Amino acid sequence: MSEPERIRRIVHVDMDAFFASVEQRDNPDLRGQPVAVGGIQRGVVAAASYEARRFGVRSAMPSMRAKRLCPDLIFVKPRFEVYKSVSQQIRAIFADYTPLIEPLSLDEAYLDLTDYLDGRTATRIAQEIRARIREVTGLTASAGVSYNKFLAKLASDQRKPDGLFVIPPEAGAEFVQSLPIGRFHGVGPATAARMESHGILTGADLARQSLEFLTARFGKSGTYYWNIARGIDTREVKPDRIRKSIGAENTFFGDLRDISAAHAELTPLADKVWRHAVASGKAGRTVTLKVKYGDFRQITRAKSLPRPVAGRDEMLEIARELLEPVFADPHGVRLLGITLSALEAAGAETAPRQLGLFDQA
Repeated sequence: MSEPERIRRIVHVDMDAFFASVEQRDNPDLRGQPVAVGGIQRGVVAAASYEARRFGVRSAMPSMRAKRLCPDLIFVKPRFEVYKSVSQQIRAIFADYTPLIEPLSLDEAYLDLTDYLDGRTATRIAQEIRARIREVTGLTASAGVSYNKFLAKLASDQRKPDGLFVIPPEAGAEFVQSLPIGRFHGVGPATAARMESHGILTGADLARQSLEFLTARFGKSGTYYWNIARGIDTREVKPDRIRKSIGAENTFFGDLRDISAAHAELTPLADKVWRHAVASGKAGRTVTLKVKYGDFRQITRAKSLPRPVAGRDEMLEIARELLEPVFADPHGVRLLGITLSALEAAGAETAPRQLGLFDQA
């Protein structure tokens, strides 16, 4: 008789509006006010306080649009060295409970507590971690507890801000099936729209699809979607994960045939890539453009610099330069992607360039 499958204890900890909360902590005049970390003249919002989110202000939103949504919005210059320092304090707390820590960015991480419970439950440890974060940093964190990474991340979003939510093994599949497909980690807006075109609106709809149906329409990702619809995720928490690149891509409903429209589509991709680079404390020297044509041919073009890319605007300019000579094609363009690679820790020399992304007011 085979032994029962071992149940893991995974916690996902996510700081609440991290950048904005640090600014409100350090400046009492900002507490209770709608705050956006970023610039007002150009650029995008890096983070928004919960007071700002009530008006619809979100990260990656153009700053001018954010100001229209919330006329009283207060813009604050980013202080990435401070955010990194606070992040290090938080990770030191994690390390008191488990060596299996997989940071996703400065403000969130997975923890595998399976072999480090010491007679306690994972839920109890998650409560302790949240309490210690508040005590040490003065900030709040939300946490999700479950038996795999996918569900733990979903759980951490359930009671934000300053919340804790647990999804036990017996409730995993049912919980997933109750959610709209857009809530699934790993299902972006373009994929969600494609799923909706096939009548897949919820986890329950996804669970009704066969593996053959999903792989035929979503390729290798089909297996992942089939599994998560059933609450299955076998990915391990990888503490030594070295991120080699940061990328974003988008598939369009209609093939692009106008170069100006393609240039416009590169902008939100650059915003997303640079936002993740900043949050991860990374700088990169190589920009790669991915192009997939209407007939599914795919090419990449790259440019490497002798020093880190100076900011989001330079990265976007390089991507547009790479696109110009390869755009014209009778089949049109169905997908564009931008990747930043040759990564290194962003040090003092790169930090001022990162601040330039937000065009400080």
